[in-house]
Amino acid sequence: STKGTVIKCKAAVLWEANKPFSIEEVEVAPPKAHEVRIKIMATGICRSDDHVVTGGLVMPFPIILGHEAAGVVESVGQGVTSVKPGDKVIPLFAPQCGECSNCLSTKGNLCNKNDIGSAVGLMPDGTSRFTCKGKPIHHFVGTSTFTEYTVVDESAVAKIDSAAPLEKVCLIGCGFSTGYGAAVQTAKVEPGSTCAIFGLGGVGLSVVMGCKAAGASRIIAVDINSDKFAKAKELGATDCINPKDFKKPVHEVLIEMTGQGVDYSFEAIGRTETMVSALACCQYNYGVSVIVGVPPAAQKITFDPMLLFTGRNWKGSVFGGWKGKDSVPKLVADYMKKKFVLDPLITHTLPFTKINEGFDLLRHAPHILTVLSLDVL
Repeated sequence: STKGTVIKCKAAVLWEANKPFSIEEVEVAPPKAHEVRIKIMATGICRSDDHVVTGGLVMPFPIILGHEAAGVVESVGQGVTSVKPGDKVIPLFAPQCGECSNCLSTKGNLCNKNDIGSAVGLMPDGTSRFTCKGKPIHHFVGTSTFTEYTVVDESAVAKIDSAAPLEKVCLIGCGFSTGYGAAVQTAKVEPGSTCAIFGLGGVGLSVVMGCKAAGASRIIAVDINSDKFAKAKELGATDCINPKDFKKPVHEVLIEMTGQGVDYSFEAIGRTETMVSALACCQYNYGVSVIVGVPPAAQKITFDPMLLFTGRNWKGSVFGGWKGKDSVPKLVADYMKKKFVLDPLITHTLPFTKINEGFDLLRHAPHILTVLSLDVL
């Protein structure tokens, strides 16, 4: 048994920004009290990981990225009660301690234990569990899944169905839940409503699926890459528009298409221009616009406040508004009951050691999501 020992394994270390990942042997310390060590079996490559590579999301280096994954508990620290060795789990970048104001509120889901905004890159006790070449390596948003083994806080792990296929349900750790929840949980899309989705990556397509599940009658998908429209239609989009095909601003096109604008709009890209377009295209009095894409560092938005004065509602959504420990097991159960599909979102599966190829795919469409498999190592 490896319990209580330091594990030596492979991990993809990012030593500095704008460089390829380096597959290194790392030492992973055993879990301390209230921590869990997980053997990662599958991990998705998400745009937020790439934002760190390019400097759009500022994090400390060196770092082990990855936050969308599924695995099996290897061992647990003292006092851990919610999981045990052998359990299938999904790590949570949006944890759930159950004690802070956000966890206690029915309206909140961004637990105070998160490391998204602060970007300290360490465990809650201020130390790292990773060492490489004698140097401590930073954690990423409390998860760090581009490694054979990781350590997370007990608040940042959800136990899931033991029959769940990990190479599929890893998407419930970020992309799918983020998009689907933005529609059903944050916006609370109603039957018969009209929706517009800007950006048709894995998150945007998951928003499309959420709008369809909620019974929206019209789902308009917007992307500057028309290659993505077939998949959007397969998943529920009723109309697809490419802003490049029009002389006028896209929000004006959407208002013309719908008469007064859409009931719900979603920005799943992370660009300030499209955030304002999404706000402007929703109905002027009761429209709701949700920012789902991670905003770029140090960028500010300029917009006409009259857009809000008339009654529009502008919202943000982290992890689809789900409380992780409560909701992730239920989402996995819903997947097992075929309430939604994940296969159409996965366009590539690669061995973990080909992580740099996976990031190249992310940067060059047509690509939705690459899953890295670790069970071949």
